[in-house]
Amino acid sequence: MKTRLLALCLLLAPLANAEVLAVDTTVAAGDAVQTPPRGATQASVTSRYGEPRQRVAAVGQPPISRWVYDSFTVYFEGDHVVHAVVTSK
Repeated sequence: MKTRLLALCLLLAPLANAEVLAVDTTVAAGDAVQTPPRGATQASVTSRYGEPRQRVAAVGQPPISRWVYDSFTVYFEGDHVVHAVVTSK
């Protein structure tokens, strides 16, 4: 049974596909930037941080969009924050 499962996994492994995004999130001490928490809605982000400098349309599946502010970028899956990245200076 285990060998069949292993064989099936080995056959299906090439079909798996994922995108990887590498981001440098290093922030110098004392330069901490407040970013929206994971799970926040687009409405709450707009309410707290204002309108973004740029809105990038959703791409991929699930659809991921991003909003660019001066000091950080927010990534949304649908209407909710999945990640926020501080912009390097």
